[in-house]
Amino acid sequence: MAKDQLTPSNSLSVKDFLKKSDEIVPHEGKQDTGRLMFAMDATASREHTWDMACQIQADMFMSTQDIGNLEISLCYFRGYHEFHVLDWSNQAAKLRDQMLAVRCLAGHTQIKRTLEHAVKVCAAQKVKAVVYVGDSFEENIDDVGMIAGKLNLLGVPVFIFHEGHDPVAKNAFQHIAQLTGGAYCTFDQNSVSQLKDLLCAVAAFAVGGINALRQHSQKGNMLANSIIKQLPKPK
Repeated sequence: MAKDQLTPSNSLSVKDFLKKSDEIVPHEGKQDTGRLMFAMDATASREHTWDMACQIQADMFMSTQDIGNLEISLCYFRGYHEFHVLDWSNQAAKLRDQMLAVRCLAGHTQIKRTLEHAVKVCAAQKVKAVVYVGDSFEENIDDVGMIAGKLNLLGVPVFIFHEGHDPVAKNAFQHIAQLTGGAYCTFDQNSVSQLKDLLCAVAAFAVGGINALRQHSQKGNMLANSIIKQLPKPK
């Protein structure tokens, strides 16, 4: 596969994650509301691709109208200890506008704080998955790993979408994904347009588990299909 394509780097964690997803497939005639926490790094290092990535992520929110009952809470960090959390919403246009209103501001990463927020929320209510989009890691991996382990105990996987190729961030992000039973993927300026498919695949999973992922892949989401192919063959 070409380097500029989005590629799950930890197939085992993806397999385990999707295997567990059968437990949350909606029952006959009833579709659960899936909750997806969407977190992002809005520090200055992402500014060069920010407008394009935000537009794609905003398009993803609009695409979720076809997926089903999905609620998303957007949170982001930037600047000097700025950390913002927006209310849950299932209104695609509102989510799009919230996304497009965020601007980058110089500061350090706050991934530990982001995961601590996720733990607090997920301990109080059912959340199917956390999505994190970022490009760097400037914290203590052991401290962050401890918080990631708490999400694992809560049964909430983290999908990390890494922009760029920073090796320190890659190592940390892979650990976080593995510790939570989630998955790690990369994208860059050449493949950022594929981010929408990746995000939509996770959104589909949040609503309907593996069955929804299969349906989504049939609509042309090739990344969703490539994840499904990694599942173990039925015995």
